[in-house]
Amino acid sequence: MRLSTLLTLADSRLPIGGHVHSGGVEEAVTSGLVRDIVTLEAFLRRRIRTSGLVAGSIAAAVCAGLEPALADLEADARTPSPAARDASRAQGRGLLRLAKQVWSGPDWSRLGARPHLPVVCGTVGRAEDASPSETALVLVYTTMTGSATAAQRLLALDPADVASCTFRLAGLCDDTADLAAKALADLSDPLLDVLAQRHVERDRPLFVS
Repeated sequence: MRLSTLLTLADSRLPIGGHVHSGGVEEAVTSGLVRDIVTLEAFLRRRIRTSGLVAGSIAAAVCAGLEPALADLEADARTPSPAARDASRAQGRGLLRLAKQVWSGPDWSRLGARPHLPVVCGTVGRAEDASPSETALVLVYTTMTGSATAAQRLLALDPADVASCTFRLAGLCDDTADLAAKALADLSDPLLDVLAQRHVERDRPLFVS
């Protein structure tokens, strides 16, 4: 994969709707679990090692040749929260819409109308001749930065502090992506599942998830 393509896929400005998803951090802020940069970093570490690892492993597997339909079922099985599944499919649909305009090679109809985000990301990685680890890294990295940016907005944190936090977690993102490329991760995080479900039951949240 060309470095510029990798950077573009990991850019928060990519028009797939990621900017309206907090990855559970809005509910974590509301619940008092994330209050400052210290608690944000702890939340991000947990999210990278769980949600990031699982999503990255599915994307890596698709990049390596796993059939999209089977990968979609694997994503469902590893996402117990219906709200989290909806968020993944919403962003997957956004990336699919963009991918159809950019990459003409793959048969995008095989992914269905609302595929999970990791399934689309893995298909894009395969179309770009990316390695499974590179493909996983895109999802692991954006798992971190999406929640970090949301927390910055919600708590009015110093952008430099948040950026420093993400730099500290860069090595963890690399290691998690490498681990994700080895095999499908088989785990979930009950806390993140609960936060996802609570979020959709709140009145007028700022973020969709």
